[in-house]
Amino acid sequence: MPGLAVNVDHIATLREARKIDIPDPVIAAAIVELAGADGVVVHLREDRRHIQDRDVRLLRETVKTKLILEMAATSAMVATAVEIKPDVVTLVPEKREELTTEGGLDLHLHKDAVSDAVQVLQKAEIPVSIFVDPDLDHIKLAHRTNANFVEIHTGTFCDAVTQKERSECFEKIVNSAKLAHKLKLGVNAGHGLGYQTVKAFKGLSEIDEFSIGHSIIARAVLVGLDRAVREMIALIKEL
Repeated sequence: MPGLAVNVDHIATLREARKIDIPDPVIAAAIVELAGADGVVVHLREDRRHIQDRDVRLLRETVKTKLILEMAATSAMVATAVEIKPDVVTLVPEKREELTTEGGLDLHLHKDAVSDAVQVLQKAEIPVSIFVDPDLDHIKLAHRTNANFVEIHTGTFCDAVTQKERSECFEKIVNSAKLAHKLKLGVNAGHGLGYQTVKAFKGLSEIDEFSIGHSIIARAVLVGLDRAVREMIALIKEL
C-alpha cells in the first residue's frame, strides 16, 4: 500500500492571513500523524509566505514519522536544510508570483544547480526527491542527478476537463512512474490530488507515496483534520 504524506502549509496560510499564532501547523502535524499519516510535508518558501523557520525547527523536534521539506534548489535553502536535517528534501521550482507550485523542475535548464544541491544534501545524509513533470526525459535527467526519489507532478491530470485529456495525462504519469521504478528511483506523486482523483491510481504499484495537502485541509475545515486524513488513508488502502 502506498504511504500518505500530508502537507500542512495551508494551516500556516490561515495563520499568516491574520499574522497571529493560530492555527499552528506544528499542532496540525501531530494530529495528522495520530490519524495515521506516514509523513508531514512543509514548503519553506524563500518569501516565507506561510511556513516559517520556527515551524520547521519545531517540526524537526516533534514529528515522529517523517518530515519532508519542500524547497527551492538555492544555496541559502540548502544551507537551511543541512542545518535542520529533515528526513527528506524535495526540490521544487519556485516563483514569488505563483499561488502554488505550477509544475515540475525544468531539469534541462537547472540540471547543474539541482545536481549540486543533491550532492550537498546527500553528503549531509539527507535523501533527496525531485519534483518533476510526468515526462520521460525529466525522469532520466532526475536519475542522472543521483536523486533518491522523484515526485511526479499530478496537477495537470487532476485539472483535466475532458476524459480524453485526463486519460492522456494519466498515461504520462503511468509511463513516468514505471520508468522511474525501473531506474531504481523511489516514486512519489502529488499536487492537486483529492478524494476522487486519487482513485485513478488503483493498481499503479510503482507509486510509493502520495503527497496531498490542499484537498485534505479543505475537507478538514468541514469535518475535522483527523477525519479528513483517515478518509484519505482509507481510499489509498483500496488502491
